[in-house]
Amino acid sequence: MRSTSRSPRAPGLGPTSDAPLWKTLNKLGPYLWQYKWRVLLALSCLFAAKAANVAVPLIFKEMIDTLGVAGQALVLPLLLLSLYGALRFSASLFTELREILFARVTQRAIRRLALEVFRHLHELSLRFHLQRQTGGVSRDIERGTRSISTLISFTLYSILPTLVEIGLVLAILLAKYDRIFVLITLASLIAYVVFTIKVSDWRIGIRRLVNESDSAANTRAVDALLNYETVKYFNNEAYEARRYDAQLLQWEEAATRSQLSLSWLNLGQQVIIAVGVTAMMWHAADGVVDGRMTIGDLVLVNAFLIQLYMPLNFLGVVYREIRQSLTDIERLFNLLAINREIADAADAITLPTGPVEIRFASVDFGYETNRQILDSIAFTIPAGHTVAVVGESGSGKSTLARLLYRFYDVSEGRILVNGYDLRQLTQASLRAAIAIVPQDTVLFNDTIYYNIHYGRPEASHDEVLAAADAAQLSGFIALLPDGYQTMVGERGLKLSGGEKQRVAIARALLKKPAVLIFDEATSALDSKTEKAIQASLDNAARGRTTLVIAHRLSTILNADQILVMNAGRIVERGSHQQLLEAAGAYAQMWALQQIEDTTENDASETPPPTTPA
Repeated sequence: MRSTSRSPRAPGLGPTSDAPLWKTLNKLGPYLWQYKWRVLLALSCLFAAKAANVAVPLIFKEMIDTLGVAGQALVLPLLLLSLYGALRFSASLFTELREILFARVTQRAIRRLALEVFRHLHELSLRFHLQRQTGGVSRDIERGTRSISTLISFTLYSILPTLVEIGLVLAILLAKYDRIFVLITLASLIAYVVFTIKVSDWRIGIRRLVNESDSAANTRAVDALLNYETVKYFNNEAYEARRYDAQLLQWEEAATRSQLSLSWLNLGQQVIIAVGVTAMMWHAADGVVDGRMTIGDLVLVNAFLIQLYMPLNFLGVVYREIRQSLTDIERLFNLLAINREIADAADAITLPTGPVEIRFASVDFGYETNRQILDSIAFTIPAGHTVAVVGESGSGKSTLARLLYRFYDVSEGRILVNGYDLRQLTQASLRAAIAIVPQDTVLFNDTIYYNIHYGRPEASHDEVLAAADAAQLSGFIALLPDGYQTMVGERGLKLSGGEKQRVAIARALLKKPAVLIFDEATSALDSKTEKAIQASLDNAARGRTTLVIAHRLSTILNADQILVMNAGRIVERGSHQQLLEAAGAYAQMWALQQIEDTTENDASETPPPTTPA
């Protein structure tokens, strides 16, 4: 039955929805609750710090009223002053203890989530990675993980303590003074919060546009830098700069709008605070004049106003930051929400070690539903045998290797490994049994030694050297000043195509797999090096199940069976000699390559013309 699953959407390819605060915090909960005792102790310190903070103005009021009484002994003010200092210190002490206790919780949550996203991205299908934009994804991860700290800190250590402090202040004002103070405070709070939320919600669209423009500009820059040589080949530096600047212009416009709207938001908040403070102080001053309140009461109300409006003012900043953080974290969680497409079955088994037989049974496949690549492909590679596949570009040769590696699942038919359907096996055990030398070799930006050793990280130093020697690489490395510690550059750009392929061959040989796949593994090598390496490849394939996808027919003469593909179908099969005798498509390809090889040899043996004296 044909697959009708939809392709996963790469990040940045479509709009994203707003994530409610509670929903995002609920997702973060398990990452925080790993250190639940630290969280509970930190929250206890938070409440203790706020209680001490609110008690400070009360002690200060008593000090002022006591000092204002004629003949009052100095002992009581000194005691109150000591208590005042102790409460001030306690507020700072509990605040720092809270930070000390919660520091590891935040950093561990960031680490665990970043690692989970990293692993999930590696578990996604090749389809996703072929359409993703590396710069945009990396920026989404960077901003998302950074915003976790912002969201946790502001939510648990700004919103919650501010609400606690507001509640305590309102309770004291209601208990000690008339309700006008509470009404003014509540009116100011409601006006401030409503204004902040409405304007911040409007600004979130502008902020999202800033982020998308930033990601698009970063993607454009990364793409141009990764294709540095192509840019140079076509003299398109100015063209790429114009494209990059066009993205930066969109970012500049969005960032300017964001900053202007922020200034208007701040101005509106300050107007509300100024009106509220003026009304409160006017009513308090009127109470002192009427004798209903003391000077200490006036100072207390003023102190409470400062304590209340300072966090309230910060609450506006907090809300904006939380909204912005939610936008960034939303994209991070969207990465985790992308369907893996290729996943192990619940009852998947581990592929037993030992020789491997591979069978393609009436396999159909298409990368898109309206474009079929393989049509009724059927062949078997017995354990320890070599099967080669040849054909024109686009005939589906490399797709065979991608399906065998299970980068994709077949649309119809089955691929059997030792009688097991690939979908019955764990991906880890399947891929552990296979090593591939791809046509387009990509290396890590590290040393030659690291890139070879990557084939089997637990391999010994001598095994790495032996693999390099088998790939005819040791002679080249001996000529390098830094030897095996030579850096290969981004994607291996410091090495030639042939040198990269030899590193890839050494890496595959080091893995010591049961199955080898050579996807035009010598296409970037010269004839002399190819002949030298061919013996090593034949050696490596001996006793292993091998699939060779070849362009040069001279490299597959010893294959047990050769498949000739055209337009996704196998049109011929047999040994080299059998196919030549059949005088079909393979025989024509062989004849053309013989002519090309003869022409190349004649050109290399012809001496250059001499210049007459």
